[in-house]
Amino acid sequence: MQIDWQALTQRAIDVLPHSYSPYSEFPVAAAAICDDGRIITGVNVENASYGLGLCAECSLVSELFRTGGGKLVAFACVDGKGEALMPCGRCRQLLYEHSAEGMLLQTISGIKTINEVLPDAFGPEDLKNK
Repeated sequence: MQIDWQALTQRAIDVLPHSYSPYSEFPVAAAAICDDGRIITGVNVENASYGLGLCAECSLVSELFRTGGGKLVAFACVDGKGEALMPCGRCRQLLYEHSAEGMLLQTISGIKTINEVLPDAFGPEDLKNK
């Protein structure tokens, strides 16, 4: 599958205004291509109780299941300036759980696979082996 990274990034930029980030004033948006070709998006949603905030990746995975499930093939995340933003460790784990084999991520240092950004990840396959 050929990925149009510019178009995928633009989809994330397009939803930035929907971020709810009044506390940090650091809006984040994400977009991903699913294995069936649909494009989904997500934004961060903060909370007055800071620990309860949701990263953009969390709302993106919720959107994945709300719109039919599947696996993520390609992923882009942007900050409030529309520049590439690396998912935090928690979100890398979340993305790994729902990634297609070899999922690609746009990172601050170029396109990488999910396995490159989360090497030796713990996932559902580990639970089956126990």
